Amino acid sequence: MRALIVKTSSLGDVIHTLPAVTDAARALPGIRFDWVVEEAFAEIPGWHPAVGEVLPVALRRWRTQPFAAATRRAFRAFQERLAATTYDLVIDAQGLLKSAWLARRARGPIHGLDRHSAREPLASFFYARRHAVPWGRHAVLRVRELFAAAFGYDLPAAARGEDDGARAADAAAYGLDRARVLAGLPSPAPARPRLVFLHGTTWPTKHWPETHWRQLAETTARAGEEIRLPWGNDRERERAERIADGIEYAQVLPKSTLAALAAELIAASACVAVDTGLGHLAAALDVPTLSLFGPTNPAFTGAWGWRQRRLASGIPCAPCLARKCNACDLLKPASTTELVRWARHAETPCLARLSPDIVRAALDAMLAGRG
Repeated sequence: MRALIVKTSSLGDVIHTLPAVTDAARALPGIRFDWVVEEAFAEIPGWHPAVGEVLPVALRRWRTQPFAAATRRAFRAFQERLAATTYDLVIDAQGLLKSAWLARRARGPIHGLDRHSAREPLASFFYARRHAVPWGRHAVLRVRELFAAAFGYDLPAAARGEDDGARAADAAAYGLDRARVLAGLPSPAPARPRLVFLHGTTWPTKHWPETHWRQLAETTARAGEEIRLPWGNDRERERAERIADGIEYAQVLPKSTLAALAAELIAASACVAVDTGLGHLAAALDVPTLSLFGPTNPAFTGAWGWRQRRLASGIPCAPCLARKCNACDLLKPASTTELVRWARHAETPCLARLSPDIVRAALDAMLAGRG
């Protein structure tokens, strides 16, 4: 059986789809997947043994010059490549109009979420078969339920397990082949315990204050641990340099491919992350990770896995899903000292409450198996 997955972005969403691929490969031996994915994330699907051809698409780049001759040629070449294979089943795992539009260009019956389940309900009109998948659960489980319904197999019992035994049995569900990830790359060999600080994210409200990162870096260096700081743009690079400045064992990584970053994660003892795609990559590689959450809901989109821990701010108005803090009445400080501290971190007030000491204690407890 040959099937096509359409799940183009973002990085976290692509990674959330991997356990569903593993489920299908276990339930349907011999199934082979091709995958339409945004070009920036095209390395990841090929790390799964059940994925054959990866078809990169460049919607993010093409939409900047939609009428340019080069864009038209590139899209025509993509369409020809997509139409060259007839699939037994095409599954839109994203539930957006853009992904449904891409799925319609493939040859094969299209399955997707029904209008009550999709993020953009109109997308469901593009599908030959529509499946109901309830909201209110983790994104990984929702994709797994969609695949089970589309391919007609029972969802693995471990996927629904809340007890420790079931979660442990499901720990390898991402299915990534580390040999594929590290193919042709040097594998770092740390001389001492190493932490990776995944400090970059998109929304202003999802950032942990830079001063907190700096204090955590100082504490980590005093413990004799190495620190690695990746970055994805100039702003993140500059922040990484400020965090690492003058701190022994702290190193800002060079601009890297996803595969090179994955190698750094595999070599790490643990990661500390905000709500970011690289945190999900660490989870998929089974690297112990402490993820910090403020405005987003870790129960629905938190890093998923056996060795993943999530630390939420605990503010009454969180998760608000707001890209900019509205400074609601629930956030009024309890004292003058609190007022000064909150004013200093006006963009990220909820995450500012997670002090470096709290984070370090949670990290130590996680590594010791207590948290």
